[in-house]
Amino acid sequence: MATFREIAAGLQFPEGPVALPDGDLLVVEIARGTLTRVKPDGALHVVAELGGGPNGAAVGPDGKCYVCNNGGFRWHRKDGLIFPGLVDETYSGGRIERVDLETGAVEVLYTECDGEPLKGPNDIVFDAHGGFWFTDHGKMRRRDRDRTGVFYAKADGSMIRESIFPVDGPNGIGLSPDGNRLYVAETHAARLWAYDIAAPGEIVRGQGAAPWEPGQLVAGMPDYRLFDSLAVDAGGNICIGTIVEGGITVISPDGASVEHVPTPDRFTTNICFGGPDLRTAYITLSSTGRVVAMDWPRPGLALHYLND
Repeated sequence: MATFREIAAGLQFPEGPVALPDGDLLVVEIARGTLTRVKPDGALHVVAELGGGPNGAAVGPDGKCYVCNNGGFRWHRKDGLIFPGLVDETYSGGRIERVDLETGAVEVLYTECDGEPLKGPNDIVFDAHGGFWFTDHGKMRRRDRDRTGVFYAKADGSMIRESIFPVDGPNGIGLSPDGNRLYVAETHAARLWAYDIAAPGEIVRGQGAAPWEPGQLVAGMPDYRLFDSLAVDAGGNICIGTIVEGGITVISPDGASVEHVPTPDRFTTNICFGGPDLRTAYITLSSTGRVVAMDWPRPGLALHYLND
């Protein structure tokens, strides 16, 4: 197993890590309902109380943090671990929120698209045009779950579009280094899909192997694991937080190479890159409430508006 350095502990299911240029790290605490700043010494400072279930996060062109809020889960605690479950009676609805990192002020940008409520926004990535792609993972109930997809929206709150529908449990999302391909991780089937982009918020149609598949299957796993959120490195490799097996699954852009970096938490949910030359990987070990760091063999991909 790789060598990890513990950055922070005592978090309530951390996710959505964002490595800031000043050395701080932003994470959401889904079970706590907060956006939290982690200092290099491990000190925790709540930036904003969001409620619901803040999930993916990204810094936008205005320097504010955009958060996918899934509305909340039912939580289960056992043997010192914490796990998300079905939708809870406290579910407050899916939404996209914008947080001022200086004041902690919170704005709700989007709660629906064309009259259809957002169910459980999950992960987010900004493009070079100032807009962002995000997944809606939906919610699970005892007998059914939501049918959802992938959305594109403008950061000023003026436009939201459902760009891909349906996708079965979309979770992690990221862009290729040239910005021309969109990657989406499908949780329950542990599949990685790629979509060629025609224009901001629009994918090329008819690129799948079958008429009903809008995207290209990059890789599917032969064993039982769940794909969570993801990040892309500078070489275009897709690095996916992996549940059950516990770790980061690294898939080459053509799907020919699949590696696994094990971690000491079966609920390893996300990864981001920071530090000198973006060679430090920050990984959320969610069920144990920790964020760890490790030296990564390749630099991460510089994100728009954060590492420009």
